[in-house]
Amino acid sequence: MAGTRPKPAWLLLAIASGACAAFNGVFAKLTTTELTTSWASAVARAFALSPSNKIVEFGIRGMFFGLNLLFNVVMWGLFTRALTLASSTVRVSVINTSANFMITAVLGALIFSESLPGLWLLGAAFLVAGSVIISRREEGNKDAVEASTGTEPLLQQSDGVDEDGAGFKDSDDEEERQEGLELNSVKGDEEDEDEDGVLK
Repeated sequence: MAGTRPKPAWLLLAIASGACAAFNGVFAKLTTTELTTSWASAVARAFALSPSNKIVEFGIRGMFFGLNLLFNVVMWGLFTRALTLASSTVRVSVINTSANFMITAVLGALIFSESLPGLWLLGAAFLVAGSVIISRREEGNKDAVEASTGTEPLLQQSDGVDEDGAGFKDSDDEEERQEGLELNSVKGDEEDEDEDGVLK
């Protein structure tokens, strides 16, 4: 049963990496949007400062930029870990992308008051359907390869000869190598002799 334990782990990691990617996008947008200016004015007023205090605004924008970088790093770490635990990279990518898409939509509606029209819902449905199709197709291809090849290796070699009867480059006999070395040695000795047979 040890083979079934990593499955929930990679699934949670893939979802978490998608969520981090969504937050990464939100913080990137908050670094440049006008919404941050209004938030900075509210923070400045809370500290009895001028609402147009640029130091507070730049500080908040810098914080969002730092969070953007942090969530980007965390996202890649979680995604890489999910890839190492999962048996299929396609599944990890599909779960990551789907989670990123859905969480980005929810955060956009909550933070930026973005609407989710019917066309968006249709696109989300197509995304989920496409993800399922790709995942099942990848599973089908893997099962077909395993059924047709069994446990045989991808590259078969018998006595240094491939299917066409030609030897592989790295399967030369040791004797052929030795003969080549001896011929080169004799040739070198002949070049060192002059016409009278005396060594130079």
